[in-house]
Amino acid sequence: MPMLPALRFKIHHQLLDQYDLARLQALPPERQRTEVKAWIEARLAQERPAINAAEHRQLVEEIQHEMLGLGPLEPLLQDPGISDILVNGPDQIYVERRGCLQREPRKFEDAAHLTRTIERIVSRVGRRIDESSPMVDARLPDGSRVNVIIPPLALDGPMLSIRRFGGAPLTLEHLIAEESLTRDMGALLQRYVEARLNLLVSGGTGSGKTTLLNVLSGFIAPSERLITIEDAAELRLRQTHVVRLETRPANLEGRGEITARQLVRNALRMRPDRLIVGEVRGAEAVDMLQAMNTGHDGSLTTLHANSPADALVRLENMVALGHGGLSENNIRAQIGSALQVIVQTARLPDGSRKITAISELCGRRTGHFRIVPQVVFRAHGRGENGRISGTFERVSRASSFAARFPAHALPAED
Repeated sequence: MPMLPALRFKIHHQLLDQYDLARLQALPPERQRTEVKAWIEARLAQERPAINAAEHRQLVEEIQHEMLGLGPLEPLLQDPGISDILVNGPDQIYVERRGCLQREPRKFEDAAHLTRTIERIVSRVGRRIDESSPMVDARLPDGSRVNVIIPPLALDGPMLSIRRFGGAPLTLEHLIAEESLTRDMGALLQRYVEARLNLLVSGGTGSGKTTLLNVLSGFIAPSERLITIEDAAELRLRQTHVVRLETRPANLEGRGEITARQLVRNALRMRPDRLIVGEVRGAEAVDMLQAMNTGHDGSLTTLHANSPADALVRLENMVALGHGGLSENNIRAQIGSALQVIVQTARLPDGSRKITAISELCGRRTGHFRIVPQVVFRAHGRGENGRISGTFERVSRASSFAARFPAHALPAED
């Protein structure tokens, strides 16, 4: 074993054996760091290893991370430029920066080291993981979402994924600066929200659906009562009158599960002005559409799909599964009267995220939904920097819902 890892391993285990961990955990975080650092410095003074100042600082920091944080993951969690951390066994750590995956030089000592770190993560959120319960999907205190799967389900060792949601939520100005949309598109979306149109954000994994949902929620008046329903609380609404609800998985005995559908039904008894469902995935689609059709207009949600047409097909299938007694015609009628706007997001091959289409759902024609595109993104190719270039084109200047737009927000005549 190389000198630094061997020394780190030795001092870390001495610290575990000799320190009063119960007393340490009772101290404030800053006091914990101070005490652990002093103990490490004392041990290094006794060992007197042949290391330079930079290696000394690195060693102290790494042992502190092992004692008080998540080991090799701690510096990554502190980096605001990282959106995803993917651990494929002890020797492979990948991170996503600005939409691009990169392999990190950091690694765990072995599978046991990774397993200890995973156990530390899940214990912080009141969960456990072992062979009888080999999967965990949970939310960390900073809002990040963690998913863990271990053997025997993971054939090559423990796997860990962290989707980060730390820091301040992005604003419309951030998205404009990143060229995810134009200012005119932002104004159009604001009109939709202020006009209390029911809006669905559709897109693939990592395409920016939740980020956009946060931005759209910012257009809602602070006087409205909002209820959010999520599997893992990721939304960060700026309004003060917000009720946040989160689903709960079953316990080890298979009891105690609270589904999104149960929360949607309960939310309707809580006098919401609008419902915001973080992601519709199953039978809760029935109750969400009914809520949109019965006085809770202006509600927002997201869904996994690659196009507005695909989103409507998925929604049909969810409603059919959740309410087997409805005919296809009745399902489409309910969707057509509940939804007015579909916003399509995408993560492009260069890692950038774009709103690729804003469409209005204008009833049905000959049994099919009538989707009217308002704005579409047309890619033209890659530039010299490898980034995909393209333009946002306004397909239709006339909104079918212009009469519902607030007077101050009516679009200017061309």
